[in-house]
Amino acid sequence: MRKQKVVVGISGGVDSAIAAARLKAQGWDVTALFMKNWEEDDDAEYCAAREDLAMAQQVAEALDIPLLTVNFAHEYWERVFAIFLREYEAGRTPNPDVLCNREIKFKEFLSYAHHLGSNYIATGHYARVEKVGGTFRLLKAHDHSKDQSYFLHTLDQRALSPTLFPLGEAKKKDIRAEANALGLPNADRKD
Repeated sequence: MRKQKVVVGISGGVDSAIAAARLKAQGWDVTALFMKNWEEDDDAEYCAAREDLAMAQQVAEALDIPLLTVNFAHEYWERVFAIFLREYEAGRTPNPDVLCNREIKFKEFLSYAHHLGSNYIATGHYARVEKVGGTFRLLKAHDHSKDQSYFLHTLDQRALSPTLFPLGEAKKKDIRAEANALGLPNADRKD
């Protein structure tokens, strides 16, 4: 039987690394995807995106999975940051993380995954998805101190149905221990 493909959003952090590791261990055909959502100033002395990408490359190598990169900076500007600025100027305080998750980390990411021939995506978010009848429901993570379902609450059925959250049942301390056991280079990296 042919393995099912899944594209895992890799940030360089330990959570997304373990999401990828767990799916690979379960027998999925895993491809890692690093999403660049901001055009940093090339003159900056410190660039987190470059450091994150370097770590994502090390993680992908350690897990023996391919890593692709995609630039969603234009989409982020148009569908997240510009909206944030308009809302802020109108006296409202929007949450850009909620918009980014819906518009970029799930809508654009899912479209890109389909382009790669994958029907599934996964992230290192602490949340769960449950199918009840024909409807997918977003649920809180078991570790309520790390739950990220609030940031995902605007995801629709199209986004929830192909999404896997391998850390939804996990505790953060266990994720770090798992990363150390696997010898991942980001096991003790600050969140």
